Formats: sequence, C-alpha cells, structure tokens
Amino acid sequence: MTSVQIIALTGGIASGKSTVSARLAEHGAVIVDADRLAREVVEPGQPALAQIVAEWGEGMLLADGTVNRPALGALVFGDKTALLRLNGITHPAVWARAKQLFAEAEAANPAAIVVYDVPLLVEASGDRPLRFDRVVVVNTSRDERIRRLITDRGMTEAEAKARIGAQASDDQRLAVADVVLDNGGSKEDLRAAVDELWATIAG
Repeated sequence: MTSVQIIALTGGIASGKSTVSARLAEHGAVIVDADRLAREVVEPGQPALAQIVAEWGEGMLLADGTVNRPALGALVFGDKTALLRLNGITHPAVWARAKQLFAEAEAANPAAIVVYDVPLLVEASGDRPLRFDRVVVVNTSRDERIRRLITDRGMTEAEAKARIGAQASDDQRLAVADVVLDNGGSKEDLRAAVDELWATIAG
C-alpha cells in the first residue's frame, strides 16, 4: 500500500493556475503538466496527429510535418463541433500519458505528492474517472481574466471572451472542487494560500 497522492489542479485561462503550480513545485510536488503532454501527443509520428490530419486534411500540417497550430486553433475556436472532435482525439492520448507519469512518480517515490496541472479537467472528464485525492480549483472572476488576457497576452476583448467561452464555466469547475483558491488579490496572497494548502496536503 502506497501513500502517493494525486492532486488535480485546474482553473480557467488566466486564472493564475501557473502561479499555483510553480509554488507547489517549489514545495517538492511532482508536476505533470497536461498542456505539455497535449503538445507531445501531436508531435510527428504520434497517432493523435495522424487522426487530426485524417479528420481535417494536410492543411493541419506545416511543411516540416509538425502541427499547424494557428490553422488548427482558427478551426476549433470558432466551431464547437470541431473543438469537441479535437478534444476527442487529444484528451484520451493526454490522459494515457499522464497515467504513465503518475506510475513513474509513484515508482520513484511511493510517498510522492503528484500534481496534475490540467486546465481542461472538466472538459476531459469523460475520458477518465474524475477521481483524485483532491481537486484544487483556482478561481478568478471572468472580468478579471478578460482583463489579464487583454493586458498580459495582447488579445482583443473578443478573442479573450472566445477563449474563456470555449472552456468550462466557473460553476462547472467549482462543482468538482475539493479546495478553492481565490485569486482575486495579489500573487503574494495566492502563494500564501498555496503554502497553507501544502501544509494540509503534506501533513
């Protein structure tokens, strides 16, 4: 019997989830980054990339055989059916790889605390049981996230709203939360809340 803990960490775009993940890593958590895995599973030679090309054609590839992210993004962010289809291709592949990394972390240290940093936890829940030791949601108001996307990432208001609209709602994320970290204040406040969470988890 092992004591490895797997914590799911999620939050909408521009919620501050990356700050939380980085702080947990500083405390010694093993981070499994779903965004990084999502890039890995569409690398040349991967089955998911072949499925994308089969679905939407060679226009989804650049000349070097890598995925044409701008073309794919333009396709799915304006078409919910296409987005669902893409998620149906990539989410199972990401989850399969994540499970491998969970097992590797446990083999290396049975007492490890593993954080699955996953923006689309709710959206991908059909691909695996929604069972973790804890689900931590970083919650920030929609208006504040729109402001951050415009200010920090150079998006237009329409682009920011579209990106937020393509994700699960705040209510949907909060419905699966065991712990909610409010990020309506400063980064220092958020990091202090993470420190308190870590003391609870590691204790």
